Amino acid sequence: MKIYNAEIYTMESDLPIKKGYIEIENGIIKAVSQGEPSVIEKGDMDASGMTIYPGFIDAHTHLGIIENGIDFEGDDCNEATDPFTPQMRVIDGINPFDECFKEAVSRGITAVASSPGSANACGGEITVIKTSGRCVDDMLVKMAGIKFALGENPKNVYNGKDETPITRMAITAIIREGLGKAKRYLEDTEAYNADKENLEPPEYDIKNEALMPLLKNEAKAFFHCHRADDICTAIRISKEYNLDCVIIHGTEGHLIPDIIAKAGVPVICGPVICDRCKPEMKGLDIKNAAVMSNEGVKLAICTDHPVIPIQYLPISAQTSCKGGLEYIKALEALTINAAQITGTDDVMGSIAVGKHADLQLYKSGENPLDLMSQPAAVMINGKIVYEESE
Repeated sequence: MKIYNAEIYTMESDLPIKKGYIEIENGIIKAVSQGEPSVIEKGDMDASGMTIYPGFIDAHTHLGIIENGIDFEGDDCNEATDPFTPQMRVIDGINPFDECFKEAVSRGITAVASSPGSANACGGEITVIKTSGRCVDDMLVKMAGIKFALGENPKNVYNGKDETPITRMAITAIIREGLGKAKRYLEDTEAYNADKENLEPPEYDIKNEALMPLLKNEAKAFFHCHRADDICTAIRISKEYNLDCVIIHGTEGHLIPDIIAKAGVPVICGPVICDRCKPEMKGLDIKNAAVMSNEGVKLAICTDHPVIPIQYLPISAQTSCKGGLEYIKALEALTINAAQITGTDDVMGSIAVGKHADLQLYKSGENPLDLMSQPAAVMINGKIVYEESE
């Protein structure tokens, strides 16, 4: 299939292809070029008067694991019976029939990182999935990393149980203990693999097994942090264990943008359009993304769905523009940056040969971040999953 006569924002460059085409084969982009394809066949799409963007990616949500309009039965986000649960896999709790998947697709969001919650010092595995499908296994893009949480959330949850951790010191100590055990487990496993004749493997431990990809830098460490001091703690722990660190929320990032930039740590900024609903969010400011971006911090923007409904991801980015973020940087935050931060930029985040054909089409001149905008069509893996007439 070919889509031609379109203006194409590839997100591989700041400038669009003014009149170009995209060729798709088996759900993968086979060609992107200026001009018209040499052969136009039945089933190809004339996109005259249309602009094409990559599908948006929400880099931090709880989509599918906190179901829409359902209380306890539909909330599988926090296994708050143990403060350290890296073995929990979010894929095992996602319901792809939740109505909010359709709302994501209808607003051009073709993939999300769905995450365990922040009740625990370590909540489990974060998974990147497509937003259309009936079985989460078929929607899976990759396991992105492990979710950690610092600050107010674990403190409140376990203070209510009269159990540890109830201080920031204890939260961090629990994380260090878990990572230290996993490091020794990894070393013992590698030693056994190198000398199976003389050594015994370590006794199987599901928590340590879950953390091994993290310690081998095959997965990322995602830290829920709002306050500036918690952001610094996440950077500190990551340096100690050589982790590939990502900050989720970063609400007070605008207070320490130089420190974050120097550490080379990206931030998934958001929620943006919410109230200051708890003490550690008192520093919430719509200039946050702009200040960090101007300092050179790589940014994505998230909804933290269902905190902010998933369909408001684009206007979250537009709100950041009102706070001073450049428009092209806002687009990058929902596309190529979100893919790079979640480790999926080999298959998503831009319109390039070899990547999945996750696309959204708009009428020419329409701003995809605007509240009143609506895609004319959305494609995932080369298949149309939404049309405006729906």
